[in-house]
Amino acid sequence: MTTANAPASRRKPLLILATLVFVVIGLAYAIWWFIFASGFEATDDAYVHGNLVQVTSQIPGTVIAIGADDTQTVGKGSLLIELDPSDTDIALKQAEAALAQAVRRTRTVFVQNNALEADIAMRSADIERAQVDLAKARNDLKRRRTLASSGGVSGEEILHAQTAVKAAESGLAQVQAAHAAAQAKLETNQALTAGTTIQAHPDVMQAADQLRKAWLASTRTRLPAPVDGMIAQRSVQVGQHVAPGTPLMTIVPLQQVWVEANFKEGQVRRMKPGQQATLTADLYGSSIRYHGTVQGLAAGTGSAFALLPAQNASGNWIKVVQRLPVRIALDPQELADHPLRVGLSMQVEVDLSEPEEAHAPPANSGFKTAVFTDGRDEADALIQQIIRDNLSS
Repeated sequence: MTTANAPASRRKPLLILATLVFVVIGLAYAIWWFIFASGFEATDDAYVHGNLVQVTSQIPGTVIAIGADDTQTVGKGSLLIELDPSDTDIALKQAEAALAQAVRRTRTVFVQNNALEADIAMRSADIERAQVDLAKARNDLKRRRTLASSGGVSGEEILHAQTAVKAAESGLAQVQAAHAAAQAKLETNQALTAGTTIQAHPDVMQAADQLRKAWLASTRTRLPAPVDGMIAQRSVQVGQHVAPGTPLMTIVPLQQVWVEANFKEGQVRRMKPGQQATLTADLYGSSIRYHGTVQGLAAGTGSAFALLPAQNASGNWIKVVQRLPVRIALDPQELADHPLRVGLSMQVEVDLSEPEEAHAPPANSGFKTAVFTDGRDEADALIQQIIRDNLSS
């Protein structure tokens, strides 16, 4: 064998060996993929999402105090913003006075029923007296006419008797008219009070509602935190005049965040709610692992809800692989140990095995707040106190 052929003869076994190594590696990868990797789907197109609770004013006003700033953590119900209460305090005092006046006016209407009933009783007695007077005048006229035939009564006396009868008839008509007017007035007054009490009278209830409205406006000068969370996007300033609905700051409940992973169309073929997921955050690195559960797949791809959706039917079309958002809930304890922030990048791997049990959709109990309804009993107590004070006085 020549020296030129020696290197070639040595390269051939090395090439064969290298080929065999690559083949073995390929087979090992294929076996690993079919046994393990095919049961998982992963993506790095995943981000932390959360509820962004906007704090807005329900009434117009001027800001006189701000109780929290960006990056600060606040508890539900804590004071965030205070508006100037001067106008609302005046309106509340006016509403209190209007309620007191309505109670007194309604009380007067109820009292008038007794007075009108007594007046009608007096009018009835007047009618009886007028009827007696008329009967007496008619008897006198009849007796005089009987005596006139024998010449015992002059014509002048008969004339006087006739005048007395007419006067008695006129008096009876007057007292009957007065009785009818009093009866009509009583019926009108009773129509205003029938089937109700002073407390339940429509005028009193309307005034009470106006007081509740003024009380609500007064309480809305203090803006509480609707949820626990961290302050972000504070834009309000002291002295600023704000209008209802203007965003003033945002609260992010960091204990309720979730991950939205955007998988390609072909990756979600076997994905379903209830499957387990393993996640890592770029913030902490691969040493910190989160464990989550697939809550559900979005109703459409990102392009379907874009501001300018793609017009695939126009003919000028290029096929692009779409991604479908998948919502993944995180373990609360792990989230408490290693807090996340909205918008952070995540690495997600979903186990495509069948869930151990049927996955129910999450309840919406975490999306409630009572801070805007707390204390309304105070308004009712104030209303009842005003009614009692003006009934007993």
